[in-house]
Amino acid sequence: MTGTQRWNGRTATRLQDALRHSIEDFAQHLNVAPRTVARWHHDPDLVPRPMIQQLLDHALETATPEQRERFYADDEQTTSAVALSAALAVVLKGSDILLVRPRTPESASWQFPAGVVKPQSSPEAVAVRETLAETGIDCEVRGQLGSRIHPITGVYCVYLLCEYLAGEPENRDPFENINVRWVPTTQLTKFIPTDRIYPPVLDAIKEAS
Repeated sequence: MTGTQRWNGRTATRLQDALRHSIEDFAQHLNVAPRTVARWHHDPDLVPRPMIQQLLDHALETATPEQRERFYADDEQTTSAVALSAALAVVLKGSDILLVRPRTPESASWQFPAGVVKPQSSPEAVAVRETLAETGIDCEVRGQLGSRIHPITGVYCVYLLCEYLAGEPENRDPFENINVRWVPTTQLTKFIPTDRIYPPVLDAIKEAS
């Protein structure tokens, strides 16, 4: 094998840097979701699944000599190709809120639908697009609830309050998620620990009740 003997988040993002790819470009190059690449930035010790390791092997084997030289130049160097930010959709339908359950083992709870925000994109557009792509739910942004550096992932997150328009929940991204469902807002903290919920989200739920 031309690539490393063992892939983890650290070596995967080093390959991304060697190829001079953004998170979106590297994800497209590997044919994986941008969130997968983002997780490697969040957790350098995360070991990808065997299928993804094969994709990384192929990406390294087909890299140019110059790109491979950059990859092997410094085995300890890990850099982020771009600063990562994400748009999170807080979608309300009456007394219910929309959640997704990520497939990654490090995810201990459900989450709000989310997507990576590229420099030329708006958080509002990303929130609506990714919610539809992940869950089959069409929604409309009512306003921003605020933003923060997420205490667990370290990603800059923008929270968008969204109103349900149409659709039934379905897991349209089974590669990334296990399940999608409406959850009563009164039970939200049973699905996401209270200390991980952005406080303005809880305030918005109370106002909508």
